[in-house]
Amino acid sequence: MLGELIGEGNGKRSYRKVVSAEGGTFSIEVSFESTGKVLGVDTHEIGTYCSQPRADGSLYGEGYGVVLTADGGMATWKGGGVGKILPTGAVSYRGAIYYSTAYAKWASLNTVAGVFEFEVDAEGNTHSKLWAWK
Repeated sequence: MLGELIGEGNGKRSYRKVVSAEGGTFSIEVSFESTGKVLGVDTHEIGTYCSQPRADGSLYGEGYGVVLTADGGMATWKGGGVGKILPTGAVSYRGAIYYSTAYAKWASLNTVAGVFEFEVDAEGNTHSKLWAWK
């Protein structure tokens, strides 16, 4: 069951690199940084994902990241999702991430899947929303 909204962030794509291009297909590595809130705590997040096109034109990507707080809290995440490139050059993803943390305020993240929406506009601005899937 999709639960409460547990996080939201805004940021900027900071890096793009083609990591392979063979046989008419490719893989692109993308990094981003964002600020926001997770479970009410202000955050700074750094993430990287790699995505590839699929036969139908959609995208599949997998990534990992770290979320930091001003008081020394930290969580790491790994996840994957599917997306599409929009006519404007924007990219839209939906997927799930899984956290690992020893930060007491986020202990509940260790036992849920985070279901996300991740949008990147044509200028590289990012917006994400995260829900708990319990």
